[in-house]
Amino acid sequence: MDPMERPVGIFDSGVGGLSVARAIRRLMPQLDLIYVGDSGHVPYGGHDLAFISGRARLIVDFLVGRDARAIVIACNTATAAAASDLRRTLSIPVVAMEPAVKPAAAATRTGIVGVLATAGTLASARFAGLLDRFGEGISVLTEPCPDLVTLVEQGELEGPETTRRIAAHVRPLVDAGADTLILGCTHFSFLRLSIEREAGPGIAVIDTGPAVARQLMRVLARDAADRSAGSGRVDIFTSGDTSAFSATSRRLWPELPPASQLPED
Repeated sequence: MDPMERPVGIFDSGVGGLSVARAIRRLMPQLDLIYVGDSGHVPYGGHDLAFISGRARLIVDFLVGRDARAIVIACNTATAAAASDLRRTLSIPVVAMEPAVKPAAAATRTGIVGVLATAGTLASARFAGLLDRFGEGISVLTEPCPDLVTLVEQGELEGPETTRRIAAHVRPLVDAGADTLILGCTHFSFLRLSIEREAGPGIAVIDTGPAVARQLMRVLARDAADRSAGSGRVDIFTSGDTSAFSATSRRLWPELPPASQLPED
């Protein structure tokens, strides 16, 4: 296979990373993608870092075995658990998520920023490091939202219960003065419109998926010819139930093919 036509491997704990894959597709429509949703173990925020790191290694070995030329960790919790080790041991580039503390600090007018994320991301050393580097002079309020991950995994993007749960997480941040909200989990991109509606006018909502897509484009090539190689194929794998994963993923991104089972050996 022409090196420029090799696919990019993307993984997340479930369907959330499809928001990143979709941002990549918009920027580089011809790029071939292999996506793995580890929905047999979602959410990652409920597991310890060693378990998540082990899952990341298994999935990346699978993607490398399918000739991936780069890896995108489309999950903040997996980034915290495994990005450093993967970058140290892989010979291909690794692009990872990072909660957008720096742009949020630049955007806030009140000096108060809210972060919606999983408990694993909020408790990670990586997040603490971002606060140390970019959080000076601002107040960062954190809100763990594992139930919002579950809503997206179930494809429940709207309705009274979804609205109620979003409000329970967003209102305390806004009422405390936050004028900028960070979507610190890729699942939450699929709830962005509802989050913006609940937050109200004048509240900035920052999603890092498009920034990850731009970073991947920089990593892959410096010229348009490399970025345009490939057929635009997307292959989907999951460690969970393939029928359920396919149903949810196609609700989020209707053009996707059915999911295949991720080999576990």
